[in-house]
Amino acid sequence: MIVMSVIEATPPPARKPKLAEMVVEALRKRIGSGEVGAGEKLPTESQLTQHFGVSRTVVREAIAALAADGLVQSRQGAGVFVMSGPTSAFSSIGGERSNKISVALNVLEVRMGIEIESAGLAAQRRSASQEAAILEAWNEFGRLLAIGNPTGKTDFAFHRAIAAATNNPFYIEVLDALGSRTIPCDVASPWGTESVLTYDYQAGLHEEHRRILNAISTRDAEGAREAMREHLSRSQDRYRARLAEQSSSLQDLS
Repeated sequence: MIVMSVIEATPPPARKPKLAEMVVEALRKRIGSGEVGAGEKLPTESQLTQHFGVSRTVVREAIAALAADGLVQSRQGAGVFVMSGPTSAFSSIGGERSNKISVALNVLEVRMGIEIESAGLAAQRRSASQEAAILEAWNEFGRLLAIGNPTGKTDFAFHRAIAAATNNPFYIEVLDALGSRTIPCDVASPWGTESVLTYDYQAGLHEEHRRILNAISTRDAEGAREAMREHLSRSQDRYRARLAEQSSSLQDLS
């Protein structure tokens, strides 16, 4: 009976991801971060085979999966291209850019409904390599901040790494669908609400990220949820204040 109890309490070994799944995830990340933009051509099959150290069959399986999701399209004799149109129902939301701050507030509201729980799940489920990916994104944000470069893409990478650490692909899918709208303060994004960001503003974001990172690293699920809630709530407050300033300026002009 004791032996049976031990066997029953032992969790089954985690399934190792297939090679094709790892290639798909890596390419999704490149597409989602904007490293390979809409309309751009992916590396050739031979280049992908060499880069990932896998067979052509694995690469073809990965491309087929991305094509099925509407992320890429294979063109006979030309190669594989990133789709420029919406790839899911999420992608078509918020097409109107006339008031970027109101769009940012809508996106933040959606993110609160998703990312607070994703932070908690990441704290519970993350692997050592996934924790390292979150840390790397946080470190890169700090490096770019120190040299005065835009931090928007690495900000997105930080949140995406957390979504990946949930080990639930739908969290990543939602962030990828939101794309450049996810980080409204990204000065390089067409959805960005800012043209210039102060050092202090970005340093504050970096510190908020640190609290999230620490909670995930220590597997403090509730702490991770609370840190993410605080981070996104502060962002909402910042944009509500900006929107109020805009309204006040318009009233002064009228």
